[in-house]
Amino acid sequence: MALTVAIGGLGAIGLQLARSLDRGIDGLRLVAVSARDKDRARGNVAGFAAPPAVVELDELARADIVVEAAPAAVFEQIAIPALSAGRIFIPSSVGALLPRMHLVELARQHGARIVVPTGALLGLDAVRAAAEGEVSSVTIESRKHPRGWVGAPYLVAHNIDVLAINAPTVIFEGNAYDAAAGFPANVNVAAALALAGIGPERTTVRLWADPGVDRNIHTIKVEAAAARLTMTVENVPSESNPRTGKLTPLSVLACLRGLVSTLKIGS
Repeated sequence: MALTVAIGGLGAIGLQLARSLDRGIDGLRLVAVSARDKDRARGNVAGFAAPPAVVELDELARADIVVEAAPAAVFEQIAIPALSAGRIFIPSSVGALLPRMHLVELARQHGARIVVPTGALLGLDAVRAAAEGEVSSVTIESRKHPRGWVGAPYLVAHNIDVLAINAPTVIFEGNAYDAAAGFPANVNVAAALALAGIGPERTTVRLWADPGVDRNIHTIKVEAAAARLTMTVENVPSESNPRTGKLTPLSVLACLRGLVSTLKIGS
């Protein structure tokens, strides 16, 4: 029997994911979606082969798997009902999970699972493997066009007009925990890296606004007893949301396939 899937959010990530599921994936069936604009959501799924129900956020928890692909402000409105119902919860806004690690305990209490997709990152399996041993440092540098950082709370709080930047500029340097708080829609890659490795407080994050780039570029460096890792990925930004790379919804889709696949590649 196929596992049922519900998606919270029908933006750059959620809508593409919904379309892929509607085209058919063995072992998975899209049954529900939720979005702030319910009428627009109904229009978006009206042409699906099997249109899912458009429901309130807490009703997503009726499905076996709940995918969060919404603004970080409603993260708990999706996560708490899903975890309380013992579901598999897949967060796209991994940065929103870092300051809410109490949700891991909630999942344990109710027999739920939180499965974090790789997202726009690479080498996560290698980082997880290295973290089974001794790791001395993990650093990630993320470089985006200034428009990819617009609206971040950290920039607003520090009165930084990122669109006025006309040369490569470091706009933040600190740990992953502070980066997630200041850039909740932008640093999901850093959050996933921190969870896979040595934790958010020991993971160093450096963010660049660079008007000369047209991709979201992430460079990861890991110093570990078992290996030295240096990895760079250049992701194409989504046309509808430059803060999100095109690879992100594909990563969530691959994560979903891995839950039902007979042959699963990667640790």
